[in-house]
Amino acid sequence: MIDLIQELWFLRRDLVSDDYDRALSRLAGEFDGRMTIHEYTTGEPCWTWRVPEKWTCHAAYLETLDGRRLIDLADHPLHVVSYSLPFDGVVSRQELLSHLHVHPRLPNAIPFVFKYYQRDWGLCASQQLRDSLSDETYRVVIETTFEPGALKVGELVIPGESDEAFVLVAHLCHPAMVNDDLTGVVVGLDVARALLAGPRPYYTYRLLILPETIGSVAYLSHNESLIPRMVGGLFLEMLGNDSSHALQGSFTLHSQPDRCFMSALPTLDPLSYHAPYRMVINNDERQFNAPGVRVPMLSLSRVLRGDSPDWPYPEYHSSLDTPAIVTSERLEASKAVVLGLIQAWERNQYVVNCFKGEVFCSGFGIWIDYRENPEGHRRLFEIMELCDGGRSVADIAIELDISFQAVWEVVSLLQEKGLVEFSRTPRPTNPR
Repeated sequence: MIDLIQELWFLRRDLVSDDYDRALSRLAGEFDGRMTIHEYTTGEPCWTWRVPEKWTCHAAYLETLDGRRLIDLADHPLHVVSYSLPFDGVVSRQELLSHLHVHPRLPNAIPFVFKYYQRDWGLCASQQLRDSLSDETYRVVIETTFEPGALKVGELVIPGESDEAFVLVAHLCHPAMVNDDLTGVVVGLDVARALLAGPRPYYTYRLLILPETIGSVAYLSHNESLIPRMVGGLFLEMLGNDSSHALQGSFTLHSQPDRCFMSALPTLDPLSYHAPYRMVINNDERQFNAPGVRVPMLSLSRVLRGDSPDWPYPEYHSSLDTPAIVTSERLEASKAVVLGLIQAWERNQYVVNCFKGEVFCSGFGIWIDYRENPEGHRRLFEIMELCDGGRSVADIAIELDISFQAVWEVVSLLQEKGLVEFSRTPRPTNPR
């Protein structure tokens, strides 16, 4: 995963751009033609949105009137505002400062600033450079072009026994940055690779690699027939920094994906935390949870808690978001968490009792002596009492405030003994 990041991270991956296309083509090449590239042309309506123009920055620099260059796009892609208008002229220091953006928290870093739908010109620099500007006038040159193009979304489908789909999403835009969100992209690709190499899953899995926000809107608006069969989703982002995993719930909050992942994650990462919808960080999961769509999509990240002064992570939206802040070990750990969540999702079925009354445990070899193991004894009977066809594995875990994995261990044993069976839909067995 790190090698792929090293190869792609410094590309100027703007929403509709040559470098975004190069990056997506490179990713598609990892899967020997299995990835479909969807294209949506400039101006094409996507519900209330429209596909933006292709934007290319050929040059951008700031210099003194005697030709001393202070900022140059050739040094770093973030030196120009993404989707900046072209500009060529001499400006006063005051006017320059109104167009020169700095990071609010990192004085040595260049910020990432975008104005996709605001027509203005702009440059970006460190606070240190901005503070050093003392001349009365400066020369600004920004050579950019806007032209018709195609916004591209990569889709990799892992077929399942069912056409009900679980959607994984990560965004490929954000030039010259890594944690946001190349880490989500490479983890998603490795998860897809593992799913393709494993046994056929029950659910179909769709991995979408796209430009943030508009990519999701474009895909969903052009694939409305797929939405009713989307049973849930997980947005992957910021998975390489040194922080525990954060699970953000969906708009629905009490959906089966919410309950499944909330009960399974603590076993996969004991230091993880979860928070309601929009309370960790906002990204493309908003488009899937939005009115008229309402696919319960959660997000998994390594975002710091909201009360941290470094939220979401120290190098966010800056030139310091480089390969140096991510490690292979953390990416592999995040991949393992995602695969663990998917395993739980595959197992999360409704538990239907094949017995009536309280089970004679000794007759099935599952008795746990309450004198030797009171907690195990209590847990066994609490779980069996909730096996009534109306509760999923995750429902039982949430109701008893125990892990998904602990419930699965018991109900899979009960299934082996012929005491329960699993159903993908509720099958309540209570006569009243």
